[in-house]
Amino acid sequence: MSGLANVGIFKTPVVVFDFDGTLVDTGPAILKCAARSLEVHGYDPSEMHDLNLIIGPPLVDGFRQVADISHEEALPLVATYREIFAREVVPSDYPPLPGMPELLHALRAQGRRIAVATSRLESSVTAMLAATSLPPFDAIAGRLEPGRDTKADCIAAVLEELGCAGDRAVMVGDRKYDVEGAHALGLACIGICGDASGRAELEAAGADALAASVDELAALLGIEGVQPKA
Repeated sequence: MSGLANVGIFKTPVVVFDFDGTLVDTGPAILKCAARSLEVHGYDPSEMHDLNLIIGPPLVDGFRQVADISHEEALPLVATYREIFAREVVPSDYPPLPGMPELLHALRAQGRRIAVATSRLESSVTAMLAATSLPPFDAIAGRLEPGRDTKADCIAAVLEELGCAGDRAVMVGDRKYDVEGAHALGLACIGICGDASGRAELEAAGADALAASVDELAALLGIEGVQPKA
């Protein structure tokens, strides 16, 4: 399902957003830090699988896919990545998607609650959100180590905090993990996709609708067109 013929069909009381690639564009920063981490540990990034596989899943799983290594072998890469990211990445490296601040403000103006569910460490996403121009969220759940491992776990945590049943919320994300996590809990999922490969992945995962822009996403959520501030 895609296109603006479905305007307003996801006008739920709660909207749950993924973070990386959905609320903000962290892609370049993630890829830079991943490549640096691989180099530190003796891997040649040019000989790895597509580094974009790092974006979306828990980091340990991303490094396993990229380098064809075990969970244990990936752990040092994760630790180095986090050190580099914390030391070198600044707010200007992860700008909000154009129109996203306006969409979030519009949702809040309608009395709807907004939340974040991400595979990023909760401490990391909380600090990063605080440094953006995005409005406050009603709930934030990220990965906890140990304890909260999967995207479904993170979505479940925000639903529990908000006292919300799955059929009263919709998930918005850019990767198959968002669709799979949402569907595991009975939520519909809108896939936000900026290119053909992203669209294909989300379609294959069974996304309930697709949006090629924040403006299309706004329409699906029952918000009139949002215009980014100049």
